Amino acid sequence: MIDIGVNLTDKRFRNDIEDVIQRAKAAHIGAMVVTGTSLSSSEQAVALCQQYPEYLYSTVGIHPHDASSLNDQVLAELFTLSQHPCVVAIGETGLDFNRNFSTPDEQILAFNRQIELAKTTRLPLFLHDREATSTQIKILKPFASQLEGAVLHCFTGNKDALFSYLDLGCYIGITGWICDERRGLELKALIKEIPDDRLLLETDSPYLLPRDLPFKAKKGRNEPAFLQHIASTVAALRHTSIEQLAAQTTVNTRRLFSI
Repeated sequence: MIDIGVNLTDKRFRNDIEDVIQRAKAAHIGAMVVTGTSLSSSEQAVALCQQYPEYLYSTVGIHPHDASSLNDQVLAELFTLSQHPCVVAIGETGLDFNRNFSTPDEQILAFNRQIELAKTTRLPLFLHDREATSTQIKILKPFASQLEGAVLHCFTGNKDALFSYLDLGCYIGITGWICDERRGLELKALIKEIPDDRLLLETDSPYLLPRDLPFKAKKGRNEPAFLQHIASTVAALRHTSIEQLAAQTTVNTRRLFSI
């Protein structure tokens, strides 16, 4: 399987990144996409990928929390980074109206500029959406046919949101949120509605540790090796085997990211 969303540049992995990667390989994770959320983390992601060629890939972009940091110089540097062979998407970008660490206007401007960057580089978008679906869909819709694809990373929305993104041709990324008996019930009910060819899997590690892991996670953090657990939950809910799910989601990931 391929984990499409790992935050391996996070400080929680600073002291044992090699062990984390080796555990992922031992758990049959065939590749991983490291998420860029700022210029600095995007630079770090590309540098890390260069240490593990053809195993680690990355996105480059500005998360909505950091949207206020996006200017012409940062955009130019993101473009330069995007030319590295390991870079497979623009993002994490989108809108987050829950916390508004950057203002909604700053987020919308940064989102539009990264959509243009995705068009220029002919790379797909790696999308974030929190409490901003209607605005995000409205912004994306005119560009849907001009993009090289997009994935709504860490989908936790409702049925209307799901079908709105599917109608735009988006892939849907599923995390350990689906393993949460408190917050994941709506997602559990929706998981069968995602077409086979649009489903992707991710841990979003070190975040979103599955609550029902049968063991205590080291340092209380999520890891790419735990993608197997998430996949088992998704496979059971979709009434398929984990082998079939792994094969399908790997095909989907390679199609979207051209890896």
